[in-house]
Amino acid sequence: MTQDREGRLAREIDFHRSIADRAELIWNWDTPSGRASLLARAAGLAPGVRALELGCGTGIFLEKAAAHGARITGIDLSADLLARCAARMAGAAGISLVRGNAERMPFPDGTFDAVYGSSILHHLDLDAALAEVARVLRPGGRMAFAEPNILNPQVVVMFKLRLTKEYFGVSPDEMAFSRFRAARAARRAGLAAVSVRPFDFLHPATPRPLIGGVEAAGRALEHVPLVREIAGSILIAAARPG
Repeated sequence: MTQDREGRLAREIDFHRSIADRAELIWNWDTPSGRASLLARAAGLAPGVRALELGCGTGIFLEKAAAHGARITGIDLSADLLARCAARMAGAAGISLVRGNAERMPFPDGTFDAVYGSSILHHLDLDAALAEVARVLRPGGRMAFAEPNILNPQVVVMFKLRLTKEYFGVSPDEMAFSRFRAARAARRAGLAAVSVRPFDFLHPATPRPLIGGVEAAGRALEHVPLVREIAGSILIAAARPG
């Protein structure tokens, strides 16, 4: 098991080294998105809050989250992505960066008031990662993650078909999951007030002039039974019992 875990981590490091100079383009991080604000609200980021961003990557979401005034530590396994994050966040107050494994984090128990991340848990062993999130949260602390929804047709194509994995920037071992699996894993980790909901019908290729209208239509679809289950993403929120 340890050998399998180490091999998976090594493959992740190699993969992200190979795409580090174009990661934002491959993953559509360079397109307009309200995801950072959504995560900030769900995690309760605010002045005086000590927060951790899992999988901070090149720092696009970290930069947006920092505007909410929290003191944020970003952690990522990839030294190549972290180097780009450090350049982006140079001189930013209240921000620190750590290279580390999200399944075995180098932080004491109860270090953070909030833990959040975008599209990171599906790179990890979900149970191990959420157990670590629960450990580093203080009692009453909150977590929030946005992840691809395996029930979305495009996500299925991205993650299940070998021919499309490289095109969509999917690493060999990552795999999206459903909101139902996420909720079970969060509860197994001992987290409370677990909420997992589908969201996001805005495709990254949507032309800028149409974004407002598509977002509005998407928010309506998020409330339609059955239809909402195929949204592009899921928002996972929970808290460590106080």
